[in-house]
Amino acid sequence: MYKRVRLKDTVEVPPRHLAEVSPELVKRLLQDKLEGRMDESVGSVVSVTEVHDIGDGAVLPNRPGVYYEAEFDAVTYDPQMQEVVDGEVVEVVNFGAFVGIGPVDGLLHVSQISDEYLAYDEENQQLASRDSNRVLSVGDSVRARIVTKSIDERNPRDSKIGLTAKQPGLGKHGWLEADRERHEAEAGD
Repeated sequence: MYKRVRLKDTVEVPPRHLAEVSPELVKRLLQDKLEGRMDESVGSVVSVTEVHDIGDGAVLPNRPGVYYEAEFDAVTYDPQMQEVVDGEVVEVVNFGAFVGIGPVDGLLHVSQISDEYLAYDEENQQLASRDSNRVLSVGDSVRARIVTKSIDERNPRDSKIGLTAKQPGLGKHGWLEADRERHEAEAGD
Protein backbone atom coordinates (compact mmCIF):
# COMPACT_ATOMS: atom_id res chain seq x y z
CA MET A 1 0.00 0.00 0.00
CA TYR A 2 1.29 3.45 -0.90
CA LYS A 3 1.31 6.00 1.89
CA ARG A 4 2.29 9.61 2.33
CA VAL A 5 4.16 9.89 5.64
CA ARG A 6 5.92 12.59 7.63
CA LEU A 7 9.43 11.50 8.63
CA LYS A 8 12.51 12.88 10.34
CA ASP A 9 16.07 12.03 9.39
CA THR A 10 19.53 13.50 9.56
CA VAL A 11 21.33 14.52 6.40
CA GLU A 12 24.98 15.45 5.93
CA VAL A 13 25.61 18.63 3.95
CA PRO A 14 29.11 18.54 2.42
CA PRO A 15 31.35 21.60 3.02
CA ARG A 16 31.09 22.76 -0.62
CA HIS A 17 27.30 23.22 -0.18
CA LEU A 18 27.25 24.94 3.23
CA ALA A 19 26.71 28.38 1.72
CA GLU A 20 23.54 27.18 -0.02
CA VAL A 21 21.67 25.13 2.62
CA SER A 22 18.06 25.25 1.47
CA PRO A 23 14.98 23.02 1.44
CA GLU A 24 15.77 22.10 -2.20
CA LEU A 25 19.34 21.03 -1.34
CA VAL A 26 18.21 19.06 1.72
CA LYS A 27 15.46 17.41 -0.35
CA ARG A 28 18.00 16.34 -3.00
CA LEU A 29 20.36 14.96 -0.32
CA LEU A 30 17.48 13.10 1.39
CA GLN A 31 16.40 11.66 -1.97
CA ASP A 32 19.93 10.38 -2.60
CA LYS A 33 20.11 8.89 0.88
CA LEU A 34 16.63 7.38 1.29
CA GLU A 35 14.90 6.63 -2.01
CA GLY A 36 14.89 2.89 -2.64
CA ARG A 37 15.78 2.13 0.98
CA MET A 38 13.61 -0.39 2.79
CA ASP A 39 12.57 0.27 6.39
CA GLU A 40 10.54 -2.17 8.51
CA SER A 41 8.35 0.60 9.97
CA VAL A 42 7.42 2.51 6.78
CA GLY A 43 8.31 0.15 3.92
CA SER A 44 10.22 1.25 0.85
CA VAL A 45 10.81 4.99 0.42
CA VAL A 46 9.63 5.75 -3.12
CA SER A 47 10.08 9.51 -3.12
CA VAL A 48 10.94 12.39 -0.80
CA THR A 49 8.36 15.00 -1.79
CA GLU A 50 8.67 18.06 0.44
CA VAL A 51 10.97 19.33 3.21
CA HIS A 52 9.08 21.12 6.00
CA ASP A 53 11.69 21.92 8.61
CA ILE A 54 15.48 21.97 8.76
CA GLY A 55 16.98 22.03 12.24
CA ASP A 56 20.18 23.66 13.37
CA GLY A 57 23.34 22.16 11.95
CA ALA A 58 25.68 20.08 14.09
CA VAL A 59 29.38 19.45 13.53
CA LEU A 60 30.82 16.09 14.51
CA PRO A 61 34.49 15.57 15.37
CA ASN A 62 36.62 14.39 12.43
CA ARG A 63 33.71 14.75 9.97
CA PRO A 64 33.87 17.44 7.28
CA GLY A 65 30.13 17.98 6.75
CA VAL A 66 27.45 19.61 8.84
CA TYR A 67 24.53 17.44 9.95
CA TYR A 68 20.97 18.74 9.83
CA GLU A 69 17.87 17.03 11.13
CA ALA A 70 15.05 17.52 8.66
CA GLU A 71 11.32 16.88 8.80
CA PHE A 72 9.87 15.94 5.44
CA ASP A 73 7.07 14.17 3.58
CA ALA A 74 7.74 11.00 1.64
CA VAL A 75 5.75 8.56 -0.43
CA THR A 76 6.35 5.00 0.74
CA TYR A 77 5.26 1.56 -0.35
CA ASP A 78 4.58 -0.83 2.50
CA PRO A 79 3.22 -4.22 1.42
CA GLN A 80 0.62 -5.40 3.94
CA MET A 81 -0.15 -9.00 4.81
CA GLN A 82 -3.33 -10.22 3.04
CA GLU A 83 -3.37 -7.13 0.80
CA VAL A 84 -4.62 -7.79 -2.74
CA VAL A 85 -2.21 -6.30 -5.27
CA ASP A 86 -2.06 -5.95 -9.03
CA GLY A 87 1.29 -6.33 -10.71
CA GLU A 88 3.15 -7.36 -13.81
CA VAL A 89 5.14 -10.55 -14.27
CA VAL A 90 8.77 -9.44 -14.59
CA GLU A 91 10.46 -12.85 -14.66
CA VAL A 92 9.38 -16.47 -15.04
CA VAL A 93 11.53 -19.26 -13.59
CA ASN A 94 11.03 -22.99 -13.09
CA PHE A 95 9.62 -22.50 -9.57
CA GLY A 96 7.26 -19.60 -10.28
CA ALA A 97 6.94 -16.01 -11.43
CA PHE A 98 8.29 -12.79 -9.99
CA VAL A 99 5.66 -10.06 -10.00
CA GLY A 100 6.47 -6.36 -9.80
CA ILE A 101 4.25 -4.79 -7.15
CA GLY A 102 5.17 -1.18 -6.60
CA PRO A 103 8.93 -0.78 -6.17
CA VAL A 104 9.44 -4.41 -5.08
CA ASP A 105 8.95 -7.86 -6.57
CA GLY A 106 6.94 -10.67 -5.02
CA LEU A 107 7.23 -14.37 -5.75
CA LEU A 108 4.18 -16.17 -7.07
CA HIS A 109 5.32 -19.77 -6.49
CA VAL A 110 4.17 -22.25 -9.13
CA SER A 111 2.10 -24.05 -6.47
CA GLN A 112 0.25 -20.78 -5.75
CA ILE A 113 -0.72 -19.91 -9.34
CA SER A 114 -3.31 -22.54 -10.22
CA ASP A 115 -4.75 -25.88 -9.18
CA GLU A 116 -3.58 -27.21 -12.54
CA TYR A 117 -0.06 -28.50 -13.13
CA LEU A 118 2.02 -25.78 -14.80
CA ALA A 119 5.07 -26.82 -16.80
CA TYR A 120 8.02 -24.47 -17.18
CA ASP A 121 8.84 -23.59 -20.77
CA GLU A 122 12.39 -22.22 -20.53
CA GLU A 123 12.65 -21.34 -24.22
CA ASN A 124 9.59 -19.07 -24.10
CA GLN A 125 10.01 -18.01 -20.45
CA GLN A 126 6.52 -19.07 -19.44
CA LEU A 127 4.52 -21.43 -17.28
CA ALA A 128 1.90 -23.38 -19.23
CA SER A 129 -0.98 -25.74 -18.43
CA ARG A 130 -1.53 -28.69 -20.71
CA ASP A 131 -5.15 -29.11 -19.56
CA SER A 132 -6.58 -25.64 -20.15
CA ASN A 133 -3.85 -24.16 -22.38
CA ARG A 134 -3.44 -21.27 -19.96
CA VAL A 135 -0.05 -19.58 -20.11
CA LEU A 136 1.68 -17.14 -17.72
CA SER A 137 4.45 -15.08 -19.34
CA VAL A 138 6.61 -12.03 -18.71
CA GLY A 139 4.50 -8.90 -19.13
CA ASP A 140 1.23 -10.50 -18.02
CA SER A 141 -0.87 -8.58 -15.49
CA VAL A 142 -1.89 -10.53 -12.40
CA ARG A 143 -3.89 -9.99 -9.23
CA ALA A 144 -2.53 -11.72 -6.13
CA ARG A 145 -2.67 -11.64 -2.34
CA ILE A 146 0.39 -11.05 -0.14
CA VAL A 147 0.77 -14.08 2.14
CA THR A 148 4.34 -13.76 3.46
CA LYS A 149 6.62 -10.80 4.05
CA SER A 150 10.22 -10.70 5.21
CA ILE A 151 11.86 -7.28 4.98
CA ASP A 152 15.66 -6.99 4.96
CA GLU A 153 16.53 -3.36 5.78
CA ARG A 154 20.25 -3.80 5.15
CA ASN A 155 19.82 -5.43 1.74
CA PRO A 156 16.39 -4.43 0.36
CA ARG A 157 16.91 -6.66 -2.70
CA ASP A 158 17.00 -9.63 -0.29
CA SER A 159 13.53 -8.80 1.06
CA LYS A 160 11.02 -11.52 0.28
CA ILE A 161 7.32 -11.15 -0.45
CA GLY A 162 5.26 -14.27 -1.08
CA LEU A 163 2.09 -14.14 -3.18
CA THR A 164 -0.84 -16.43 -3.90
CA ALA A 165 -3.34 -16.38 -6.78
CA LYS A 166 -5.28 -19.55 -5.86
CA GLN A 167 -8.36 -17.84 -4.47
CA PRO A 168 -11.47 -16.65 -6.30
CA GLY A 169 -10.89 -13.30 -7.99
CA LEU A 170 -7.13 -13.75 -8.13
CA GLY A 171 -4.89 -14.76 -11.04
CA LYS A 172 -3.86 -13.53 -14.45
CA HIS A 173 -6.17 -10.72 -15.57
CA GLY A 174 -6.89 -12.47 -18.89
CA TRP A 175 -7.92 -15.65 -17.05
CA LEU A 176 -10.18 -13.68 -14.73
CA GLU A 177 -11.91 -11.98 -17.68
CA ALA A 178 -12.39 -15.31 -19.49
CA ASP A 179 -13.85 -16.90 -16.33
CA ARG A 180 -16.21 -13.95 -15.84
CA GLU A 181 -17.42 -14.14 -19.47
CA ARG A 182 -17.91 -17.92 -19.17
CA HIS A 183 -19.94 -17.52 -15.95
CA GLU A 184 -22.08 -14.79 -17.55
CA ALA A 185 -22.72 -17.00 -20.59
CA GLU A 186 -23.65 -19.96 -18.36
CA ALA A 187 -26.00 -17.72 -16.33
CA GLY A 188 -27.70 -16.59 -19.52
CA ASP A 189 -28.43 -20.17 -20.67
